[in-house]
Amino acid sequence: MRRTDDPIARRIREMVDRVHMLRDHNWYHYLRSSDELRGSRVVVGGREMLMFASYNYLGLLRHPRIDAAARAAVDEFGSGTHGVRLLAGTIRLHEELEAAISRFKGAEAAATYSSGYVTNLAAISALCGRHDVVLCDRLDHASIVDGCRLALAKFERFQHNDMEDLRRRLEAQEPGAGKLVVVDAVFSMDGDVANLPVLHDLCAEFGAWLMVDEAHSVGVLGETGHGIEEHYGMHGTVDIKMGTLSKAIPSVGGYIAGDRDLVCFLKHASRPFIFSASLPPAAAAAATEALAVIEDEPERVRTLHSNTRHFLKSLQGRGFDTLHSATPIVPILCGTEDRAWEMARLSQEEGIFVLPVVSPAVPDGTSRLRANVTAAHTLAEIDFAVDVFTRAAKQVGIL
Repeated sequence: MRRTDDPIARRIREMVDRVHMLRDHNWYHYLRSSDELRGSRVVVGGREMLMFASYNYLGLLRHPRIDAAARAAVDEFGSGTHGVRLLAGTIRLHEELEAAISRFKGAEAAATYSSGYVTNLAAISALCGRHDVVLCDRLDHASIVDGCRLALAKFERFQHNDMEDLRRRLEAQEPGAGKLVVVDAVFSMDGDVANLPVLHDLCAEFGAWLMVDEAHSVGVLGETGHGIEEHYGMHGTVDIKMGTLSKAIPSVGGYIAGDRDLVCFLKHASRPFIFSASLPPAAAAAATEALAVIEDEPERVRTLHSNTRHFLKSLQGRGFDTLHSATPIVPILCGTEDRAWEMARLSQEEGIFVLPVVSPAVPDGTSRLRANVTAAHTLAEIDFAVDVFTRAAKQVGIL
């Protein structure tokens, strides 16, 4: 008989009780099945709403070229590869995808993985050993933190975007230790951008490798959506370029791009590459075609940038605190968890699908709505959403 009084059972019970509490208050907004997603709109539970919770930044989901590439891949290769990449799992589509990533990111080579989360675990744990140190931003994504914990190296976290704190920590390391600095390009909860110029200079000064997670910057940052190096005009300055294939790129998976030796090492030393099944053919083909579409349709990036500016300016003009966001990830600060849950409920009642983010995903007292604007939104839809958020905020006492 399973015990009910041990720490494991207690943790399970506490989470289940919390979920039940949220459902009782009609505040449980998670794990809801979407019946249909088209452009800027989503159908949930039979109701059509404006989608402000998606990572479909460039509006590429259901793009005819991308869907056609996925269908053709299934027709040619079937639904799966039934193998790991090192053995029987590599097909031509994987090689084509890695070549496309390399070109897009201005790198010599690339390695792909089954998810972005796994990519960070794979790279950090493979690269860093017992006598090394990994330094990451305090607001880095959970996958980076877990990768640092999985590695045998010393693990330190510097204050968010605080380059002086990073300098002090780099100065304090033992001579001869391998050093890896890992940051998000765009921070997934706050929407602000990493300080690449100073990061690059510090890593060069102290002999550290620089790894940047571009999950939310590919397709978003830079004049043509090529990411943080284009954003700052600093091409070729990031040693380890990590990214996902499931946000602006409407597929699944993750990648590391860099020089040939780095990628060769990861393909033969990172455990998730060695022991995980390879990407399904449809996913690989869709991602490859999506990169081509981003190149061929640069107007999508321009529209995203314009929509982002309009959304941020409109919210700030109403008095909302959006922290330091300069990207399509726009936090609408609510403070307490109750306010965030209630504001999400009120917004959804008026036809805006937006979700709350609370502790431990963000620090206590900074609960928020995370509203994501995309290139698929019209200015009229953005204005409507701002009006809904304003009414909801007044009801819960934020404005």
